[in-house]
Amino acid sequence: MSIDASPGFKFEIEKSAENSFARTGTLTTPNGIVETPAFIPVGTKATVKSVLPEAMRELGAQALLSNAYHLYLQPGPEVLDAAGGLSKFMNWNGPTFTDSGGFQVLSLGVGFKKVLAMDAKTFRADDVIADNKQRLAHVDDEGVTFKSHLNGSMHRFTPEVSMQIQHQIGADVMFAFDECTTLHNTRGYQERAMDRTYAWAIRCLDEHKRLTIERADKPYQALFGVIQGAQYEDLRRKAAKDLGSLESSGISFDGFGIGGALDKDSLGMIVQWVNSELPEEKPKHLLGIGAPEDLFVGVESGIDTFDCVLASRIARSSAVYTMTGRYNLTNATYKRDFNPIDSECDCYTCTNYTRAYLNHLFHGKEMIAATLATIHNERFVVRLVDQMRAALKTGHFFDLKDEFMGRFKHKSGQHHDWLNLYLNRKLTLSGDDYRATVFKLMHANSVIKGATQLGWVNNRMWFTI
Repeated sequence: MSIDASPGFKFEIEKSAENSFARTGTLTTPNGIVETPAFIPVGTKATVKSVLPEAMRELGAQALLSNAYHLYLQPGPEVLDAAGGLSKFMNWNGPTFTDSGGFQVLSLGVGFKKVLAMDAKTFRADDVIADNKQRLAHVDDEGVTFKSHLNGSMHRFTPEVSMQIQHQIGADVMFAFDECTTLHNTRGYQERAMDRTYAWAIRCLDEHKRLTIERADKPYQALFGVIQGAQYEDLRRKAAKDLGSLESSGISFDGFGIGGALDKDSLGMIVQWVNSELPEEKPKHLLGIGAPEDLFVGVESGIDTFDCVLASRIARSSAVYTMTGRYNLTNATYKRDFNPIDSECDCYTCTNYTRAYLNHLFHGKEMIAATLATIHNERFVVRLVDQMRAALKTGHFFDLKDEFMGRFKHKSGQHHDWLNLYLNRKLTLSGDDYRATVFKLMHANSVIKGATQLGWVNNRMWFTI
């Protein structure tokens, strides 16, 4: 029995920029249409933390992404299958995506969880592990053995198992099971991991074909291949060529995700390497990227959809985005500030509440604080990408980019974030003591940038290392 390549799933390019890879389009799925480029908020466990699905729709989200590994642990894929799929289970009237569990190979395997220095100019090791962390994922050529972070139980993921779980979850777009590496792994390890990902991609296609036929009464689910290769141009291009032309069991990938740890300084270049090799007519998704400045780079480099947990995660600690930068609502200066978070924002929070009120909620540890801040941050990022899409249609994308980047003062690269965190703890050191302390902190966080970086941080001179 044969199947249509993509019944109920279609991607159409509407307009391509003349001077970049950027384009607009429409992604049609069984549960609705996504206008691209688009930001896809992350609801890891079938919820964007602290926010109702209805509120996500109201703030403009076109689709949501959940994680197959976490839904496998709780409540179990069979529960979602019985409920009629992820969209119905979470009362989300729209398209859904699921990550394959490949990211947990990194987060549980090396212990970095959600924070990993995005800098390729650091140490190299085959067996990377974060300080004081226990390895909860072990990789071999056949798959991955996970130890549950919930109760210590053991679970085996293979490409076939990932496909079975994702088919039961019932998302409109699934990702092939891959090995997500770090920038700290050696070149040799990156090559072996990429070979594994390719072999797993074939097995995913085969199992996807089998399950699509077996579950013919269910809506078609698109399958995206995942491009790895870390910071190496030849590996990224090879992965893109191999997966872009791959066909098994008579089918090929419906689209592609660009994954792995990405050096922020090389993000655009890496994405362009990949997109130069992948089929132009298929959609491209950038996995786990959501800082405002990075979204511009991604769109310019040909990305159609993004997902990232950053907007909601930082919101829960009071950090919010504005058109002029990022700040923390808990700062004392906002105790009597009766302005909205961002005067240019049209979200529910900014329309109805003030900085002073949110400052009060966060200091009082009220749960609604996370709700209101998350609504704002998600709306900010969703609207920003919507503005990029509109600007592409009118030919003004680079005008929008220049205007935004000229105003947005806080760049949320991780190597800046953690340093500012330390410096904001009122270090009173000076001279050599200050230099030595920052040097130590940089070493501790594995984010040394090299020997030629000079500038100013918090009114102190950034020194050369």
